[in-house]
Amino acid sequence: MSVFDRLFVLSQYVTPQHTVSRIAGSLAESKVARIKNTLIRTFIERYGVNMDEALRNSPEDYANFNDFFTRELKHGIRPNLAGDKGVACPVDGAISQLGKIEYGRIFQAKGHNFSLIDLLGGNLQDAQPFMGGEFATIYLSPKDYHRIHMPVDGTLRKMIYVPGKLFSVNPVTAANVPNLFARNERLVCLFDSAQGPVVMVLVGAIIVASIATVWGGTIAPHGDEVRTYEYGSKKAIKLKQAEEMGRFLLGSTVVLLFPEKTIKWDADLSADSNVRLGQEIGRIVS
Repeated sequence: MSVFDRLFVLSQYVTPQHTVSRIAGSLAESKVARIKNTLIRTFIERYGVNMDEALRNSPEDYANFNDFFTRELKHGIRPNLAGDKGVACPVDGAISQLGKIEYGRIFQAKGHNFSLIDLLGGNLQDAQPFMGGEFATIYLSPKDYHRIHMPVDGTLRKMIYVPGKLFSVNPVTAANVPNLFARNERLVCLFDSAQGPVVMVLVGAIIVASIATVWGGTIAPHGDEVRTYEYGSKKAIKLKQAEEMGRFLLGSTVVLLFPEKTIKWDADLSADSNVRLGQEIGRIVS
């Protein structure tokens, strides 16, 4: 690890992460034309955002930075290529890691893994179906499209808000901060599907202003308290494969979980593989 990377990682332990994120969130919500247009133009240039794919391609077309960051894509830009027996990639991004959940642990990076139970908020019953199952961790870089879509058809059963830290989730931090995805603030979404239970974990990060879902809107932080939301038959929320389920307001990572012997990941995928929304990243085998 370079000196710069070491300083970057160490600085996150002393940075007031939530305060910095709140300040960033306030700036991202500003509708003052001079502020928001400058922020958007600077971001596009700094990160090489491909605005040709965006439905609205001028900074002036967006109400604020968050509106730009969660921008819609032009129709047909990301077709669903997975089909009925495929697992559709839920986002644009890069594979951080994927593979088998072994002994209740999920691989993070060389020398680091984290607890499945901790990731899901400490509930063994929620974690049990995924022991020995499959996981994929997908990192969204700043330039990526930041709406999140369904990998398979699913009916929402439970949502869990888990408070935590707000470390960066980029590859450098993932390689050097233990238990990263099980210590950061996150939103756990449990779905029932034809293949059994499926989990999507939306992981927060530094300057991530908030996480939103299509059924609950923006999920505001709730201090140090884990909060659980149950969705019974009277509140059934059914989402089709490739349908939008949420979005990140500045940032982050999605962790997918499937039970044992239900899917097989595409053999061409590995750590650092670039992926796109709608791409088939696995096949259903059950």
